[in-house]
Amino acid sequence: MSKPLPTRYRTTNWSSYNASLRKRGSMLIWIDQDMAWLAPHEGRLARPPVFSDAAIQFYLSIKVLFKLPLRQTAGMVASLLQLAGLDWSVPDFSTLCRRQKTLAAQIPYRRIDSPLSFLVDSTGIKVPGDGAWQARKHGGQGRRQWRRVHLAMDTDTFDIRAVEFTPSSDGDNPILPELLGQIPEDEQIGTVTADGAYDTRRCHAAITERLAVPIIPIRKNGRAWKEDCPAAKARNETLRATRHYGRAFWKHWTGYHARSRVEAKMRGIKAFGERIAARDPDRQTAEIHIRVALMNRFDALGTAEIVRVA
Repeated sequence: MSKPLPTRYRTTNWSSYNASLRKRGSMLIWIDQDMAWLAPHEGRLARPPVFSDAAIQFYLSIKVLFKLPLRQTAGMVASLLQLAGLDWSVPDFSTLCRRQKTLAAQIPYRRIDSPLSFLVDSTGIKVPGDGAWQARKHGGQGRRQWRRVHLAMDTDTFDIRAVEFTPSSDGDNPILPELLGQIPEDEQIGTVTADGAYDTRRCHAAITERLAVPIIPIRKNGRAWKEDCPAAKARNETLRATRHYGRAFWKHWTGYHARSRVEAKMRGIKAFGERIAARDPDRQTAEIHIRVALMNRFDALGTAEIVRVA
């Protein structure tokens, strides 16, 4: 019996995609002369911040992009402003460190007119912890320390629309309602695709409340739920379809395999580094949001359009 030929794909917009890859290295997308560099005075009695959140996020974006410490980041940005002919003041590293803890990073995204189709998944990422020598000498924690990054990606624009950063002890399914809660109520959600770890009543109820269709495979040896709510009825329909047509056909029919795209996004998150540089949980969350904002900005420049040819 002959071995089947591998599936072949072709990129249909290679010229424009190649140009977008070159734009990702251009410094023109980072320096905007109309940026509000200084923070507005809010009329509070306490001393107001000198630099705006946009300026701090700009600094941290350069830090994450080039994997620099805070001091080197301040020096690099000062050189960039000088080359651009801008006489803006530059914060020191202590200001950047302090503001990173309270920064609410703005994540750019593109809105579409059609209902959103979400792909949800999570991955682990290393955070600073006790080194091997310190753990051996002082009896610290010997195991590597991890935290979990939960993402919800839109399949039409490839933008990450929701992100949560939690301890490694937290599971996947309790975070799904929080991810959906980050989407404005005026935006309609069409489908939510996730793996079998999200096959719980809480997840199905959260999806049904947003009038969306769950595409979640039934767990192994899963049984029918008591149909006392719309979420249970939708889940039981999936169970009956899986038993009648088979799991493989159900996945192909519902487009479940598109979930591999969000797994590729996870690799993109780790392309900025396999380890989080910050030690404080709030600063770690800001660093993850900065990474997501960079990825969405890159995707806005252009993405590859790939079609199956054989």
